[in-house]
Amino acid sequence: MNLADTVTIYEVGLRDGLQLESKILTVDEKIEIFSMLQKANVTEIEFGSFVHPKLVPQMANTASFYSHLMRYDEMQLVALVPNLKGLELAKQIGVKSVNYVFSASDTHNEQNVRQTTEQSLENFKYLTQFASDNDIILNVTVATSFGCPFEGTVPPQRIMNLIEKLLLHNINRITLADTTGMANPKQVYNLTKKVVNEWHNVKFGCHFHNTRGMGLTNILAGLEAGITIFDASLGGIGGCPFAPGATGNVCTEDVVHMLEEMGIDTTINLDGLIAASHRLKELLEHELPGQVAKAGKSSRLYPVPNKIS
Repeated sequence: MNLADTVTIYEVGLRDGLQLESKILTVDEKIEIFSMLQKANVTEIEFGSFVHPKLVPQMANTASFYSHLMRYDEMQLVALVPNLKGLELAKQIGVKSVNYVFSASDTHNEQNVRQTTEQSLENFKYLTQFASDNDIILNVTVATSFGCPFEGTVPPQRIMNLIEKLLLHNINRITLADTTGMANPKQVYNLTKKVVNEWHNVKFGCHFHNTRGMGLTNILAGLEAGITIFDASLGGIGGCPFAPGATGNVCTEDVVHMLEEMGIDTTINLDGLIAASHRLKELLEHELPGQVAKAGKSSRLYPVPNKIS
């Protein structure tokens, strides 16, 4: 297998993970999880989103939460923004990096942000100008890149065309997202290989869900194609509230465990991640989907049971 030596993990648990939870964490509880992630050497975190609090109440305390994080200059702290208003709110409190999300599927985009994909692209021009004027790093995630729960298959050429339009602007990173866990490894490899070959100087990432149990295999397919940046959510929690069946982001500690067992460096302390996952479970008051936090690392050895005489 032709795989990279290092991989960047972009932690989305505090945003994409929590937005589907019935229990809304307080600022202090979010700070506790953030601190554990920081101590585990997680360096890129999507900490929240600037969306209407009635639509996503779990993110209503994002501004207050960020006020406690600003001193961590060495970390990439990113806020999701769905529109220019969200970007303006992020700028008001000093956010330096944002992630703009829109869908390749018109139907999903209309459910998510009440616009067609073309309208989101048109509005994106204003975001790029605002971000440039205010020295804000702009990332873009293309949701439903591997399939839409309403429309089904999204043609690869549509993704290529969208990327071409996005690259007319100054963008730090483009992430292709499998919003409802519809992707399969062959599909992931074919699309990401095509994208990497076409634009080899552009930073691309992937965002997978484990909804149907293919999250880790899809990451492996992306790795084989040349992707070295992957989103993951602590404990495997989360999903899109505007897409049926979108539960189950790929689990951060499971991803880090797999990569490190393969000799791929993530710079993240796995024991620290597992501890953070256990604490998150306590705060949310339910079992989490992740596996490694339950079973332990594969290097864990057990004493031989005494023989029964």
